[in-house]
Order: sequence, then C-alpha cells, then structure tokens
Amino acid sequence: MAELKTKKNDGSIEGFLNNVEPEKKRADSVKILELMRKVTGLEPKMWGDSMIGLGKYHYRYATGHESDAGLVGFSPRKQNLTLYLMGCYVHPDDKQYDELFSKLGKFKQGKSCLYIHKLEDVDMNVLEKLVRKSYHDMKNFSF
Repeated sequence: MAELKTKKNDGSIEGFLNNVEPEKKRADSVKILELMRKVTGLEPKMWGDSMIGLGKYHYRYATGHESDAGLVGFSPRKQNLTLYLMGCYVHPDDKQYDELFSKLGKFKQGKSCLYIHKLEDVDMNVLEKLVRKSYHDMKNFSF
C-alpha cells in the first residue's frame, strides 16, 4: 500500500500562508485560520505540504486502511478555498447541516469538502457555525 502523503508535520504555517497567491486568497486563508482557532481553541498543524488542520482523529476503513486526519482543516487550492468539514460526512442526515448550508451563500460542496471562491461569497457567521458543528460532531464521533 502506498504511503499517505498527508500526514501531520511541523511545517511552518506562517511560511506556507506567506506563499499563497494571490494576496486576496492569502488574506482569506488567514481569516479562515483565525476562525478555526477561535472555534476549536487548538493550534493548527501542517498536514502534508498544502493543508492546515486542527485537532486529530484516527479512522479505519473496512479494507483495513487506517490513518489520522484533522478534525477540521482547510487548504487554499488554486481554484477555491477548500474547507474539510468531516462532520457533514459522518452525519449526512443531520438537518442542521442542510439548514446552515442553505444560509451560507455561494459555495460548492463535496462529501466532506466545502469549496469557497472567496470569503465575501459567504456569511461568515454561518461559516463559523458550520465549522463549530463539524468540529463538535467529529470530536464526539466514534470510528
């Protein structure tokens, strides 16, 4: 089995964010980091070379593959700001997520990823509630 590249490490978050382009995406990334710190009370860590995560959970698939991941996290990708909110994935029938997403604004969504082009496209209060709910759900979820 191939070695997973996205592992928690001691890479410099400040150094990583300082290299995010364009400047607007860098500023949005700093705001997301501040929001996630506020919600979790945790210090962020680099996961791989392009993802910032806060907290940690361990998972194991039925196939036997297992690893660790951040409870919440994000990555300033070329196309979008990608937020990793696994709580949406482990509780897909939770109507609170549907309600929050309906009020968020302009975004795209994958199974556990939220894709935002720029923070002006979303309601930051709703985004904070989504991050808080996902963090809480993941912290209390048993794998």
